[in-house]
Amino acid sequence: MFFAIRRLRRLRTLTIGKFRRATERAILSLVTLGAVAAFSSTTFNVAAHDVFVAHHPAPGHIYLVNGYKMHLWCTGQGSPTIVLESGLGNDSLIWGKVQPELSKTTRVCSYDRAGMGWSEPQPGARDSAHIVEQLHGLLQQAGVTGPIVLMGHSIAGMHMRGYVTRYPENVRGVVFVDGATPMQQELLPAEFQAKISKLYWSLALLGGAALNLGVPRLAGQCSHPGPPDWGVGDLQGEDQCSLNMHVILGEYIAGEQDGHETLHTGPYGDLPILIFSQDPANSEDMRQILSPKAAAEVSSVWNQMQEDLKKLSTRSRRIIAKGSGHYIQLYRSDLLIKEVPPFIEQVRGNSPPPQYGTTITE
Repeated sequence: MFFAIRRLRRLRTLTIGKFRRATERAILSLVTLGAVAAFSSTTFNVAAHDVFVAHHPAPGHIYLVNGYKMHLWCTGQGSPTIVLESGLGNDSLIWGKVQPELSKTTRVCSYDRAGMGWSEPQPGARDSAHIVEQLHGLLQQAGVTGPIVLMGHSIAGMHMRGYVTRYPENVRGVVFVDGATPMQQELLPAEFQAKISKLYWSLALLGGAALNLGVPRLAGQCSHPGPPDWGVGDLQGEDQCSLNMHVILGEYIAGEQDGHETLHTGPYGDLPILIFSQDPANSEDMRQILSPKAAAEVSSVWNQMQEDLKKLSTRSRRIIAKGSGHYIQLYRSDLLIKEVPPFIEQVRGNSPPPQYGTTITE
């Protein structure tokens, strides 16, 4: 903008043709106006977000981990404590529909990974090894030392495996919510890999620019509560307007490294494991971005990877969430609310064990 204004001022003294002078003046004026609009929009966006945060402090508590703020939200009472781990691009609010109900059974803690939600970014890679250490540090600071049951969605499937391997003495059970598996990129079709890669890079570059400029806020999206009945109110809309796209991209890029780090994790003996999987008959999410053939292949491969998770323990079982897509905590929160409390009672030893090794659709 500075150079455009300086050039505009110099046009008066330059010996150039009238047409060129008029053309340059028009172009430079548009550039200056655009820069002013971008600056104003960005400033408004930052100010509006700061005002919102001031009036909506983080639920739960903020702890210092490696000198950086991390957010942990614990509700309910009882043991073991369920620790909720979100998927790629999500924070603790994604569990807003599930956490209050599970808190009626035991203590439940959701948290924001570094750079997401109310947690500050931390330097270094965003691979599973770093994420596991940051989570462990957070739980130590908060006095959540165990016993715990890890419950995580999507990419959290690998982070949880890393945590169980690193700190087995703290963990009494694991709940996979359509969890990712190590080196899955080698099994999923090339079309899927290409589309997902393009999607995340586009979100990081174009989406990040739009968020910083405040475009979603000006469009009124920051006050939109999102899908109904999530249970977290107007925090949902603001959450989608304050994503750290570079953090999300960093976690996506680290996906292959996550696979190498967790490839040889498990089996875990008789550790209780409950697996929730999306319905392989419902490929609506994939059909939005893939050809019918590729969508069907993704569904088939993913279903087999979910089935293979049962090999992690002699006390594992799997439930296919009928009609659900990838986000089971949103599509079928009722199923999680129904099945996780009995699982906790089994971990406590207060109820007879189910038939392990089974796969049912519910």
